Amino acid sequence: MGLSESFFAQKFGISSTDLERYLAEALSRGGDYADLYFEYVSTSSLGLEESILKSATQGVTLGVGVRVITGERTGYAYSDDLGSEKIMQAARVAACISSGPASIVKTPLESTGKRDLYPILTSPNEASLMERVALVRRADECARSADPRVFQVQVSYADQLKHVLVAASDGTISFDRQPLARMNVSVLAREGEGVPQNGYHGGGGRVELSWFQKEHPPEYFAKEAVRQALVQLEAVDAPAGETTVVLGPGWPGILLHEAVGHGLEADFNRKGVSAFSNRIGQLVASPLCTIVDDGTIANRRGSLNVDDEGSPTQSNVLIENGILRGYLTDKLSAKVTGGKSTGSGRRESYQAIPMPRMTNTFMLAGESDPDEIVRSVKKGVYCTTFGGGQVDITSGNFVFSASESYLIEDGKITKPLRGATLIGNGPEAMRHVSMVGNDLKLDEGVGVCGKEGQSVPVGVGIPTIKIDKMTVGGTA
Repeated sequence: MGLSESFFAQKFGISSTDLERYLAEALSRGGDYADLYFEYVSTSSLGLEESILKSATQGVTLGVGVRVITGERTGYAYSDDLGSEKIMQAARVAACISSGPASIVKTPLESTGKRDLYPILTSPNEASLMERVALVRRADECARSADPRVFQVQVSYADQLKHVLVAASDGTISFDRQPLARMNVSVLAREGEGVPQNGYHGGGGRVELSWFQKEHPPEYFAKEAVRQALVQLEAVDAPAGETTVVLGPGWPGILLHEAVGHGLEADFNRKGVSAFSNRIGQLVASPLCTIVDDGTIANRRGSLNVDDEGSPTQSNVLIENGILRGYLTDKLSAKVTGGKSTGSGRRESYQAIPMPRMTNTFMLAGESDPDEIVRSVKKGVYCTTFGGGQVDITSGNFVFSASESYLIEDGKITKPLRGATLIGNGPEAMRHVSMVGNDLKLDEGVGVCGKEGQSVPVGVGIPTIKIDKMTVGGTA
């Protein structure tokens, strides 16, 4: 294991000999492949409400997951006790679940190589707790002083430092140190006796604490949250019906993530349950659309040096000029389909089985000026921020609520809207993209993706785009 062996011994109490022995036990009853996923995570979080620090937590989790694959059958077991016999027991259980012709583990284990997308000397949760408390207090003070109509402010901050070790029966071993931090500011504002309106903003990534002190200070998030709440005080009820929709750059890429990205994950496609199944090489979107999933962008929330199977992450072109080029695969999907992993195997923790997941998913910039896109719309809706949403992977149908949107009238952005909901179908919406802006922007770093009960950090992004036809649900 080279220079890192002492670290492994300290964090996990294991050696390369131990790993080879556990893998051999995992394959003792047969199996095509086995891997071990060790995880050590230290976390902290702060919550400020009514200018009072109401919560402060710190914790550590430690454990190992053992997976055995035979054909398409997977055996999985885990333990939060890293004693030798407990790991051997987990290996035997996984082996029993996925039994088949006996296999032999390849030895010795060899490193998959090392890169560093987030070269952070000091993770935020290794810094002083009082420094982090000072940040949430600054956000609270800024939001409260920004406007007299703001009457409630909540600030939260969370960080973690995760160490992972993945050893596999194909002879590979990888190790990664993964910092992650995020701040959120939520405010309520009210005009007289009117209905309170909410504003929310946040961000973070695989960054040092100085990122929150200099590049994106607490005041930045606080002012944006207040701005959104004040906009909603002036909002009118959204119209309903089919219209032209313009999506602003950045966070609206969450619609792309949900309505298109999930449908491009290989497990749905090998089972034939995605709207994109068996369509590689076909035109599935406007020729203006090129969609990429890239886990290699430095310091991004969705980026990883290696995925949770130990494979290096990649930049994967999923749709190129409207044509479907490929799916996001993990090792199991790649094995079943005869392809290669795209470095997209992800899991929530050592207690969970990895599956194909997105990292940072976005549409590449086009050639249109964003102002030109708005001017081209006689009547429509401009959306800049989204709240919750739902998507049906099989059909591609989606429903999303726009937490900040505006009317477009005669080529100009006019009244802010309240209660706008976008209703449509992912592949169909992509076919109706008629203009793509030159202003690609990634989100601020708040994305959390849920799938089959597992949540993982992700990034999204999009340039300004024009969708000629989409149904807007409103209350006007």
